[in-house]
Amino acid sequence: MSGIDPITDFDALRQAMAENFEQPEGPARNARAEQLLAEAEKLGIPLAVIEALAHQLKVYNYSSEKAKMFVPFARLLRMWDEHPEDFDEYEIHSLHWVFKWMSAGMLDQPHIPLASIEKWLGEMEHRYRLAGHSERAVRSAEFSVSAHLGDLDRAERAYAAWLAADRDTMADCHACELHGQGWWQALRGSDAEALGLWGPVLEGEYSCAHEPHTVLASSLVPLLRLGRVDEARANHLRGFRLVRAMESMRGAYADHVEFCVLSGNEARALELLAERPAYFTDSGDPRSKLNFMAVVALLMDRLASLGLGDQTVPGPVGRVWTASDLAAHARGEALSLAARFDERNGTSYVSTRARARMNQPALVDRLPLGVRSTRPAPTVHAPRPQTGAEQAAESDLPALLTEARRLSDSRSPDAVEAWAAVSRAAEGHELDVRDRAEIADHAAMERGPEGIELFHRAAELYAEADDPGEALAAHARAAYVLALTGDTEEALTAVSELYERVLALFAEGGTGVSQAASVLVGRARILMHRLDGDAGAGPQPGDAAGAAEVAARELLALAEPHVEDVRLASRAAEAQAMLGELAARAEDAEKAAELLGLAVETYVSAGLPWFAVEHEARLAGIALHRGDMEAAERAARAALEHGGPHLEAPGHAQLHLQLAEILGGTHQFGPAAEHALEAAHWADEAGQSATLGAWARHQLGGFLVRQGRWAEAAEILESALPDLTTDMHGDGAIVQTHWWLGDCLTELGDHREAAERWLQAADIARHWPEQRDHAMLAHLAAEALGNAGLHAQADQAYARAGDLWRDLGNVHGLVRSLRARAWAAARTDAGLDGARELMAAAVRECEAAIQDTPVASGSAVDAAGDESDAVRLRLVAELGHTYRQFGDLVARSVPDDAEEASARPSFEEALGHLTQAISAFASLGDELLDVRTGAELAAGWLEADLRRPAAAAARARAVLAAYAGWDGETAEARRAEAENMLKLMAANTEG
Repeated sequence: MSGIDPITDFDALRQAMAENFEQPEGPARNARAEQLLAEAEKLGIPLAVIEALAHQLKVYNYSSEKAKMFVPFARLLRMWDEHPEDFDEYEIHSLHWVFKWMSAGMLDQPHIPLASIEKWLGEMEHRYRLAGHSERAVRSAEFSVSAHLGDLDRAERAYAAWLAADRDTMADCHACELHGQGWWQALRGSDAEALGLWGPVLEGEYSCAHEPHTVLASSLVPLLRLGRVDEARANHLRGFRLVRAMESMRGAYADHVEFCVLSGNEARALELLAERPAYFTDSGDPRSKLNFMAVVALLMDRLASLGLGDQTVPGPVGRVWTASDLAAHARGEALSLAARFDERNGTSYVSTRARARMNQPALVDRLPLGVRSTRPAPTVHAPRPQTGAEQAAESDLPALLTEARRLSDSRSPDAVEAWAAVSRAAEGHELDVRDRAEIADHAAMERGPEGIELFHRAAELYAEADDPGEALAAHARAAYVLALTGDTEEALTAVSELYERVLALFAEGGTGVSQAASVLVGRARILMHRLDGDAGAGPQPGDAAGAAEVAARELLALAEPHVEDVRLASRAAEAQAMLGELAARAEDAEKAAELLGLAVETYVSAGLPWFAVEHEARLAGIALHRGDMEAAERAARAALEHGGPHLEAPGHAQLHLQLAEILGGTHQFGPAAEHALEAAHWADEAGQSATLGAWARHQLGGFLVRQGRWAEAAEILESALPDLTTDMHGDGAIVQTHWWLGDCLTELGDHREAAERWLQAADIARHWPEQRDHAMLAHLAAEALGNAGLHAQADQAYARAGDLWRDLGNVHGLVRSLRARAWAAARTDAGLDGARELMAAAVRECEAAIQDTPVASGSAVDAAGDESDAVRLRLVAELGHTYRQFGDLVARSVPDDAEEASARPSFEEALGHLTQAISAFASLGDELLDVRTGAELAAGWLEADLRRPAAAAARARAVLAAYAGWDGETAEARRAEAENMLKLMAANTEG
């Protein structure tokens, strides 16, 4: 490779191999390993060649080019047989270790004869016996071979022998062994037992380079089969982050794609395929390609069954693929590979398993994952012809009319669709004028502004049917729609005339209460709408609210005596809700809650809970504003319950999100996350992924962060971030998302990326008037850069944070940034002298701040009754911590192998700083006892290093005296360390 210095010695070779192994898996790393082998051969050192071959073999194994492993291994084995003295202890162990890789690698290559594999098992057993190793790894390899062949009886025997054999240095790690054992149980249909075996790996008790990666992937389908969908979701989000960048994990990647298909997340499955185009064609590991192509076929067949066969999908490069095309290609590839394995094995087992995998039915209709993923829309085709049964049902016009009127009278949400069915069935039939009026009236209800003229047509038909009251009600409905289009004043004029006419008609007995209430509710709605100040309304009259209140009360007075009639009960409830809204506008929250509660009660008592949903959501908001979290939660839960199947997707999303935020506000983060997840799902279903969905994902990520579910949170937050915009969500949400992501990535060990997230957030926050967040983010980014080993960049970020803390007057932030810079400086060219300067600056900042803070009460500094005294106490504590770190920094600068004479000045200096720290802590009394005694013991060990056993013993006795009568873990630990110091000092004195 160009641009890389040639290898001139063994140490340089080892360094280059270590650096290469840290590179991402893939052909580039493999090519570098090949070059390093060539360089090793030039050195003329047999062990250098051995180590270079082992390195090459290792990178091949962890890549898509596993087929290349056999050549370097054969050469290593020959070198061992001919010159075992050239191998050191580590390489002898490594040689025997990779026997296992060869066994698995042979199974993965269908061109290697079965007889060769069986012969290899015998060779492995023989060499392990000669080396004195247990049979455990051999029996594990035999189990893998027999399980692959489908020889289940032999596999059971090998499995039992594997578990019975002693664990030794050749056994796979606990994590890998448990993965294999659980895989076997799942294959045999014992999903619960498999998950039990995998538990210690999933919980982090055991791990390795490829675990819990593969266990998380293998657990997905068993969890779905057991109905443990929450765990399956979590394992997918955790596990996919681990395998995403690892080229060698095509099989585990396929498991995640399969999970998405079986859980109704086809869109996410397509996204996963698009991320790894090379997986369609990489041929170095045929068995993982077989598994991958089988899952691709499963996905494409699923898409075709959903009417998406013509959709363009990710596939092998070089052409455009539809789902149907790729389904045929993937199935053919999978079965062709399976046939090669079966020909080698002399069975049909691999093909049978492949077909079973490709033909799996979905296990869950749709499992929300939280990440953005909208279900693909099927291709629109011409409407299918109606079946005979459907035609017969729609031809029964009298029955349809009866059902539609029943639903209308019961105020059912299904009434409009029922009347649409009547309309379809009525085509070609002669209907009386009343029927035509009702059809037109209900058709107008779902047409928005286009329904205005249809309402007027219905009114004409009602009048023709000799129902003047219903005619006026239809005109009133038209007026309300007119108001919604923006022409509120014209609508109000029209409805006022209708109002006068219907009251007169009602007084004469020419119409009923229901028709009069329909006109009155239309007028009240328009007056309420006018309060919103829409663009067409112009300036509002001063008594607009009063007029709306009068209208609502008049409606309530008319309808309330007749609540046994469902239609009138709904009018009474709506009037109560209007009065509640007016009270809320007048900032009378208590009255608003009372009236809205009455409205909800009226709706529910009348059997109309779906109408209560909007008002329950409003009640939740009012309760939240009043700080009554229990009432807010009750109302939000009731809204969800009462909405039930009648809610559209946006309503589901909004209600779940409202409840999530309420639960989060009371620190119920688990339930809050569940509802935020539902909100994100329904927002996606509503086509609002980039708006409401992004906000729900933002909230969900935050709730997961608060539960310490770092990997899941990171996946969700990364999914939300591209859709969060300043205009829609505010830059505060964007900053917070980056902030949370930084927290997650830090916990996951990705410090460089965490720093990038925090720096991005800081760049936004630097424009804010209040700069505390900017300073905090810069400080966090500096810490992450330091943890990533980027000390120069960390120093720059700490300096930036320090300047901000200084501008904010935050001495604590400034001092901590200086201390952090000092530690970083000690690792750079600035060295100990640069670190001293920074630590001394931190001391000066503390002392100056203490000097500038008066002791308001004039009493001792431990009397913290006054605010300025409390400030001073915190500053004195900060000074103590600074001296403590100053001492630690200087002491740790002394090399372990330094001679006593050269170390003495540094130890003396460090002891001086620690003594000042102890003094500062002591001035604060028992509040900082633990940190004071920690510094005292550190000083004691320095005294010992300076050959002053009496002084060290005195410090130990001071610690024991300080903890007299104290209990607790820290007290016990301090006493134990002090007693140990006393014993050592006594021994030194005697010596």
